[in-house]
Amino acid sequence: MPRSRAEHLRFLCATALVAAAGVLGACGNDKADPAAGKQLFTQRCGVCHVLANAGTKGVQGPNLDLAFGQDVRDGLGRTTIEGVVRKQIALPQGSVMPANLVKGKDADAVAAYVADAIGKQGTATGGGASGTAKANAQNVVDIPTDPTGQLAYKFKSATAKAGKVTVESKNDASVPHDIAIKGGPSGPVVSGGGISKLTANLKAGAYEFYCTVPGHEQAGMKGTLSVK
Repeated sequence: MPRSRAEHLRFLCATALVAAAGVLGACGNDKADPAAGKQLFTQRCGVCHVLANAGTKGVQGPNLDLAFGQDVRDGLGRTTIEGVVRKQIALPQGSVMPANLVKGKDADAVAAYVADAIGKQGTATGGGASGTAKANAQNVVDIPTDPTGQLAYKFKSATAKAGKVTVESKNDASVPHDIAIKGGPSGPVVSGGGISKLTANLKAGAYEFYCTVPGHEQAGMKGTLSVK
C-alpha cells in the first residue's frame, strides 16, 4: 500500500536506526555544537526543510517536525534521532539531497541541533522578517538580510516615494542572497558583507521584493514594497 511522505520518511528512519547506532559509536566523546548546527542548518538545509525552531520553510524536502514529531511523543530518544539524521546526511535515502551536504563535525552539529529542535519553537534570538523599512531622503530603502544566515530579510515590508527608487540589501551571512523586484530589476548575489543594490523608476502601487536564489523566495524570503 502506498505510504504518505511522512510515513515513508518514518519508515526510512526506522530502518536506519541500527546503522545510526554505529554512527553514534563512531563519534566518540566529542560533543557536537547545536548552536553551530542551527546556523549551518539555516544556511544549508533550510531552503529544503521546514523546521519551526529554525524558522525555515523549505518546500523540497520533508517537514522535519512532522517527520520526527511522533517519534518524540512516542518516547524515542533524541540521541537516537540524532543518529538517524547523521546517517541521512551521509547517505540520503529517498531524497534529492546530495550526500554529505555538510561533513565531519559540521554534520555532527547539524544532527545534534535537529534532534534537539524537533517540536520546539524558535527562541527570541531567532531571525525573521518584521517591521517596515522606510526610504530615506534620497528615496533609498535599506532591507538587509538576516545576519544569522536564516532565509529571511530583516523587514517584511517597505515604503518609498514614487519615482526613482533605490533598494539596498546588505548580506552579512555566508549564504548568498540578492534582492529583486518581481517583474523588474535585481541586484547582484552577494555574501559576507556585500550589498545587493537595484534602482528602478516606480509608479505608485505595491511591488514584491524577493531573493532570486533558487528556493529562497519559496522559503519566505520576500516582502512588499509600497510606493506612494
